[in-house]
Amino acid sequence: MTSYRLPKGGLIDRTRPLSFTFDGKSMQGLDGDSLASALLANGRRLIGRSFKYHRPRGILTAGAAEPNALMTIGSGGRTEPNTRATMQELYAGLEAKSQNRWPSLNLDIGALNSLLSPFLGAGFYYKTFMWPAPFWEKVYEPFIRKAAGLGKAAYEADPDAYDKCWAHCDLLVIGAGPAGLAAALTAGRAGVSVILLDEHPLAGGALLTETATVDGRPAADFASVCVAELEALPNVTLLARTTAFGWYDGNVFGAVERVQKHVAQPKPDVPVERLWRIAAERAVLATGAEERPLVFGGNDIPGVMMAGAMRHYLNRYAVAPGKTAAIFTTNDSGYALARDLEAQGLQLAAIIDSRENGGSSYAGKARLIRGAVVTDAKGGKTLSAIDIRANGRSESLAIDALAMAGGFSPIIHLACHRGAKPAWSDEHAAFLAPGNLKGLVLAGAVNAADGLAACLADGAQKGAGMAAELGFTAAAADFATVVGDIVAPPAKPLWSIAGVKGKAFVDYQNDVHRKDLGVAVSEGYGHVELAKRYTTNGMATDQGKLSNVNAIGLLAEARGVSPAEVGTTTFRPFYTPVSFGALTGPHHGRHFQPVRKSPLHGWAEKHGAVFVETGLWYRSSWFPRPGEQSWRDSVDREVLNVRRNAGLCDVSMLGKIEVCGADAAEFLNRVYSNAFLKLPIGKARYGLMLREDGMIYDDGTTSRLEENRFFMTTTTAYAAGVMNHLEFCAQALWPDLDVRLASATDQWAQMAIAGPKARTILQKIVDDDVSDAAFPFLAAKEVSLFGGQLHGRLFRISFSGELGYELAVPAGYGESVADALMDAGLSDGIMPYGVEALGVMRIEKGHVTHNEINGTVVPADLGFAKMVSGAKADFIGKAMVDREGLAAADRPRLVGVMPLDPKQSFRTGSHILAKDAVATLENDQGYVTSSAYSPHIGSTIGLALVKHGPERHGEEVVVWNGLRGEFTAARLCNPVFVDSQNEKLHV
Repeated sequence: MTSYRLPKGGLIDRTRPLSFTFDGKSMQGLDGDSLASALLANGRRLIGRSFKYHRPRGILTAGAAEPNALMTIGSGGRTEPNTRATMQELYAGLEAKSQNRWPSLNLDIGALNSLLSPFLGAGFYYKTFMWPAPFWEKVYEPFIRKAAGLGKAAYEADPDAYDKCWAHCDLLVIGAGPAGLAAALTAGRAGVSVILLDEHPLAGGALLTETATVDGRPAADFASVCVAELEALPNVTLLARTTAFGWYDGNVFGAVERVQKHVAQPKPDVPVERLWRIAAERAVLATGAEERPLVFGGNDIPGVMMAGAMRHYLNRYAVAPGKTAAIFTTNDSGYALARDLEAQGLQLAAIIDSRENGGSSYAGKARLIRGAVVTDAKGGKTLSAIDIRANGRSESLAIDALAMAGGFSPIIHLACHRGAKPAWSDEHAAFLAPGNLKGLVLAGAVNAADGLAACLADGAQKGAGMAAELGFTAAAADFATVVGDIVAPPAKPLWSIAGVKGKAFVDYQNDVHRKDLGVAVSEGYGHVELAKRYTTNGMATDQGKLSNVNAIGLLAEARGVSPAEVGTTTFRPFYTPVSFGALTGPHHGRHFQPVRKSPLHGWAEKHGAVFVETGLWYRSSWFPRPGEQSWRDSVDREVLNVRRNAGLCDVSMLGKIEVCGADAAEFLNRVYSNAFLKLPIGKARYGLMLREDGMIYDDGTTSRLEENRFFMTTTTAYAAGVMNHLEFCAQALWPDLDVRLASATDQWAQMAIAGPKARTILQKIVDDDVSDAAFPFLAAKEVSLFGGQLHGRLFRISFSGELGYELAVPAGYGESVADALMDAGLSDGIMPYGVEALGVMRIEKGHVTHNEINGTVVPADLGFAKMVSGAKADFIGKAMVDREGLAAADRPRLVGVMPLDPKQSFRTGSHILAKDAVATLENDQGYVTSSAYSPHIGSTIGLALVKHGPERHGEEVVVWNGLRGEFTAARLCNPVFVDSQNEKLHV
């Protein structure tokens, strides 16, 4: 026997059949079905296999806590594994596949693991795979990794769009059940800005399942009336299919909206999921309560289901659980299901009530067995019978559906996401949310309210209270009489059952059974956090929504303490799994991060630049011209032209920081390892920043424009990092200094003009005298341009080794100034050059970048020993830079390297070996940090960090690239290949 669709009833549209497939087999459901209800209506009980033992599993719940019915939905790039069938809306053409089975769901070879279960208990992976040691990497780990996981992700790209949004409201109501609707209505009627969200497609929660009437209407109709009124209020926003997954500081909530996860072909201009960050002045948590399973043998056999879920499928989807059912309950809630089953004419064989006096008001036809328990369920791929023990006697009862009603646990997860711990309540036999939650109150079943009337009243009261706190006048909504309400007072929990023979599962998703928890306690892992990790209870996609409270109760029994003493594990986001697509939003592919274009980007485009991404920036890499066959042709031309004539390069991407204040000079003197205190006004200086450990952090120039005003440039890559570093120094290390910092990177367009004719060209647009006498090397000042029409900043600095200047103008004028310089230099042969040419020239000149400043070098390693001031009392890194190991003679230090044969080349990253040494890492002498072909030298050249480097100039070595099997005979040399006396800089 199996489940089936009833001929009438339910909130489904019987006029709209929907075809779908499950494991390739065609089936039919109805509009309004979930995938779970449609499978049950088609008689499918076996829908998956368990993680460890590959036991047959069926649908257990009707909501987000479902541990068994995890499906892979869709195909190709739209494949989505581990989708809960209970939360997936049915749509025409839906493709669903079961998981964690081979070769098929019905015949799963992995089920042989059940035979090995004595060896696969709690902590088996800590005990079983210890010997022989070599087997771990070769056998055990590969096998475990292959077996791990449930569904499989697709390799194809996801074709759909995702989005991220912010929302702000006075009141956020989480959960659109009776309490949530009451709170939203009460506050909404008062004019409060309300957002009401719910994870299901239809608002109403328990109202969609209950057979009671509210205000004279069936509960489901009452929910529809409430929703209609809320939709009509302009100050209320309803978000269906939206799950709040986290509560964060500032009363910000994270939520994910499944916008198009219920359609076969999503619209390309609409996201399939939307991640919301909702900032709320106040919030009402109305998430309800989760029914707890009972822990008896075989409680995972398909056909065993939560009583509330069975009632949900029966009343909302008109799906009967089977031909002959039984109910195992510890409280009065099980009798609501009994009433509904009998009202539908279904056969209810028995109600097994663990209480001696339970069911006193029951007047149905089913056999009532008081003071009894189910010890075991029987069956393989579907339930066939149960064993009952009552008054010392046992009997077997043939049934095909069993409902469990083990009490309720308020869904308090969000209330605990900010560190507060829940408290155990003996009165309610549950963990309740902590009190004094700033900005958040609980309403309804999550607040231990029992029954529709109580939930509606509590929600209305909390909505009115929140409205009052927000300054609105509100009266709690009155929903008159609830007829047919079900009130189920908490009963004593039933953690363990005596006489169990089969595996009694606590955590269905991780195959953790009762014995595993006992083993954990006996082996010293009885603390709730240790037990979680030792047994894996409460891990994986459901995070113990069904299992944790039962596990805590069993640990308490084993330790002889109260659940209050055991406590809970830490609640953390996410409440339910959130897809990487939703977390990523639109930020993938070319939109992975914002594109940052310099003020000269348009100028570079006009000149045909090829751009390269450097961090967030798009930088002009080279400027190809007709007839050039490769990028190298373009770069060689640009390099030679700068050396012979002049070139213009965009350097706007350098970090720029204004440093001002009476103590600005002292501040810089402490930040840099070299002296800055007495830097003259109108001068620039190259500086080194060290980390606390003495290693170089960044380099750049800083210019003194006024007595208390400096302009710092940093490397492009470290601009943000240096700014953070300076802010930390100013705020945390030396708060007594009068210094102010401001990032100015985006305020200035900056261009380098370099080459023998640079001064001639620059003088045509600069009003000030830029001769060597008036504006010498390392001069820096504000200048007038174009007859006083514009002012900028001019720095006589050079990264190319040629006569060079850097001109900074307000960003909006960058392109026009660059155009004017190109026009002015037309007769002098000026050309644009990109970062590739700049990189070649800086290697020719021996200038370092973060290829060399790699986090492992101190100033002396790069030839900057004199830039570590011995006269300064202190600076960042001073205490550590002189450590013995950082001054060792054999430290890798900067050298140049050239191939003996100019026709040969080598690559960056290649290792340096002594001339006759064997190619092993033991013989490694250092490595090439930067390399390029130099058209000026006519050969590949490079910079390298080599042991005893400066002492080995002229020595022949071998440059070895082990990845490519390349060996190049080379010579170590001075790292400055061009103008070693710096004559060109002082022309």
